Amino acid sequence: MSETILVTGASGQLGRLVLNHLLETQKVTPARLVAGSREPAKLSDLAGRGIATRAVDFDKPDELGAAFAGIDTFLVVSTDALGEPGKRLAQHKAAVAAAQKAGVRRIAYTSMPNPEPGNPVLFAGDHYGTEQAIRESGLAYTIFRNGWYQENLLMGLPHAIASSKWFTSAGSGRLAHVAREDIARAIAAALAAKPEGNATYTLTGSQAFDTDEIAALASAVTGKPIEVVHLSDEALLEGLKASGLPAPVAALLVSFDANTRAGTISDVTNDIKKLAGVEPRPLKAFLEANKEALLAG
Repeated sequence: MSETILVTGASGQLGRLVLNHLLETQKVTPARLVAGSREPAKLSDLAGRGIATRAVDFDKPDELGAAFAGIDTFLVVSTDALGEPGKRLAQHKAAVAAAQKAGVRRIAYTSMPNPEPGNPVLFAGDHYGTEQAIRESGLAYTIFRNGWYQENLLMGLPHAIASSKWFTSAGSGRLAHVAREDIARAIAAALAAKPEGNATYTLTGSQAFDTDEIAALASAVTGKPIEVVHLSDEALLEGLKASGLPAPVAALLVSFDANTRAGTISDVTNDIKKLAGVEPRPLKAFLEANKEALLAG
């Protein structure tokens, strides 16, 4: 069992949830845990629970050696640097190189399903490049290919419910949305377990749905009709831009739909249950728990 586990991005939603499950579900002692963030002042609540906190900034590679000192297992929660092409991959590569130099034994990383070349998602190359850097580092590794969060639906579905129309270019492609909590629980279980060689897990919900099926579920829960309007990528892009979204954001959203249509995000696995011992939350249960938010659009 790894003696010391560093979780980066600890001030973010996923990193904090992983640390919570390491403490509460896996019963890892606080003395074995380190929370890392570019802004360690935001980790005061974790420090109050006995977890060491460190400044970890992938844009400052010269300072990462001190951040990784004495660490056995290092979880890289992928950063949110999406506005500058190439920046996120450079950050991740700097972290991998520093971990290798600091003597970290095992590196873990939050990736995405099927990020190999040809994936339509605009940031897939960041994940693929990071995975390659990790595999080439010689360090033991665990890669978590996280499916799309159920929580992501709260960004667009309330508007679709309010307008009674869901515009999409996903076609009949299917997607197994998964709760962020379930992903964090599975990651914590893997980090706390005794390493058994290198591993790659794809963390998904237990059932994949197409857009029409998701709309039908949401309609059943909220009592509101939703018409799914199927468009081409080009028509969807123009519509999103006309609605006021910046062009780069619109292009990213369209790439998500293209990914779904291509079947690249359709995987359904039992890796969450394998790691955490529990079934992931069904999509209908998520919609029911968030009915008020869905109707607030």
